[in-house]
Amino acid sequence: MDDRLFRDAMGRFATGITIVTAEYEEEVHGMTVNAFMSISLEPKLIAISIDENASMYDKLQETKQFGLSILSEQQKDISMIYAKQKEKDREITFIKRNNIPVLPHSLASFTCHVTDTYKAGDHMIFIAEVQDLELGEQNEDPILYYSGKYHNLQTD
Repeated sequence: MDDRLFRDAMGRFATGITIVTAEYEEEVHGMTVNAFMSISLEPKLIAISIDENASMYDKLQETKQFGLSILSEQQKDISMIYAKQKEKDREITFIKRNNIPVLPHSLASFTCHVTDTYKAGDHMIFIAEVQDLELGEQNEDPILYYSGKYHNLQTD
């Protein structure tokens, strides 16, 4: 099967959007990530998958910690900036929790410490223990990604 067919098939799985952030050499770096999942309740573990060509790939292996912010539909532009789909047209503000940068006004944000990494094809899977989390406003809806496009949640 060719790569395009595989990508199209994987795009049929709707996901939420997150921004993974890390401080590296005294600068905050971020990346849009939709390959995120919960792994374990005890201990509280999550996983993210990062392409080996992404600038965040080496930074996370070195820092061993990151923030993860689940985006609301009002944060679509931030997702597009960190996915390199849009030029950065403003300064992005971060807050630090446990000395790790996260985005304010997210649906939820986590600070995490990497416990394991697994090379899987052209990606690295980072398993991380959640050190802290904060829930945002419950009345906001998530931004979704499906079939290569952003979508809003439609509720009945």
